Amino acid sequence: MAEQNETQGSKAEDRRDSPRVPIRLKVRRADSAEAFVERDGDLSLGGVGWTGEGGATEGVVEIRFSLPSAPNELEVRGEVLDARQGPHGPVSRVRFVDLPMDVELAIARHLDDVRLASGSR
Repeated sequence: MAEQNETQGSKAEDRRDSPRVPIRLKVRRADSAEAFVERDGDLSLGGVGWTGEGGATEGVVEIRFSLPSAPNELEVRGEVLDARQGPHGPVSRVRFVDLPMDVELAIARHLDDVRLASGSR
């Protein structure tokens, strides 16, 4: 059993190894009436990140973004893992929570499409 666990990466490890691709995000505190703040950020299978003021620095956030293969804007929730000052301004990292399977698959397809288009393996 231990051998099986060593040879099979966990879902969390797979997400951590996921490439990050640029994306335009809309972010706000979860369950608030605040307006969404638009940010240029990056998308991975496990979450998103962005640089710049705005958005929550802790707790749960709502995130909206569009993918070329999705007919509608996707809305997900995420937990702010890290918010700190980076060399180009504030940096926030968010991990998706309760991500619906269809959204996870759409993100995975998008990441594959971007990787294939860039010629990466």
